[in-house]
Amino acid sequence: MAAEKVFKTVDEQIAILKGRGLTVGDEEQAKVFLLRNNYYRISGYSLTLRQNDVFSKNATFQNIIDIYNFDRELRNIILKYIEIIEVTMKSVYAYEFARIYGGTGYMDSSLFTNEKKHQEIMEKADIQKKTRLAHEAYLKHYVTDLRQELPIWAYVDLLTIADISFLYSISQDDVKLAVAAQYGLHQKRGKELLGQFMHSMTIIRNLCAHGSRLYNRLFEQKPSLNKSEKALLMEKEDGTIDNAHLYGFVLIMRRLLQAEEFAVMKKEILRLTKKYPFVAMRYYGFRDDWQEKL
Repeated sequence: MAAEKVFKTVDEQIAILKGRGLTVGDEEQAKVFLLRNNYYRISGYSLTLRQNDVFSKNATFQNIIDIYNFDRELRNIILKYIEIIEVTMKSVYAYEFARIYGGTGYMDSSLFTNEKKHQEIMEKADIQKKTRLAHEAYLKHYVTDLRQELPIWAYVDLLTIADISFLYSISQDDVKLAVAAQYGLHQKRGKELLGQFMHSMTIIRNLCAHGSRLYNRLFEQKPSLNKSEKALLMEKEDGTIDNAHLYGFVLIMRRLLQAEEFAVMKKEILRLTKKYPFVAMRYYGFRDDWQEKL
């Protein structure tokens, strides 16, 4: 049985970092940062600055702060545009489903390929409806005033990005093809691609929403990219492409956003790189020419 980890004070944590070769210029700043952000949480942001727990010669605590703050601000940018993707998907799905099966057809489990999953989504949304009823005017209008079931264009507001992703994945092909076509995915494979895209967005959204590290993160579930998108990825030392970092997911966001929306997102990321010039974008999978190619 492994020995229990011993509690370390903030001063002791700083002493450990300095003992491993890290330059700590402003110890008071370092103490506040460690106390507010957790020593073990920030350790992941220092991995690229050290090897075998020994920091590189020029590594400083300020480097770690810059990487940490860059990652936090990048998550906020990504999250903002995933919200646009989520709202758009809900709207497009509701429109196409209602056009084919009517406003309340979503309640019929026979219109879906997985009745159990459909029921899970319905039950989860019902909890949201009851919780939010007292605070949402549109819910009061349908439930209290009209005493009607929510039409799907109102119902989708109760769903998370994971819910709408699942609901799409268990929909009949006529709905999936119609929704995919709105994204320019007209081939038969397009309906499956859109489902994969939304699953990828759910992964990134959840990481961003919970403050998880994107910097130097390797993703096991890699995004589905076409040939031209794969040509934009970095090459690893062995000559194979690197599709395990954030950049592949950003390429999917380019597909799901309007061109002008993505252009603004790109500008925001570029401004961030200028604010924190120390942070190397290769740790997110961005090639050196990403500004021209993306």
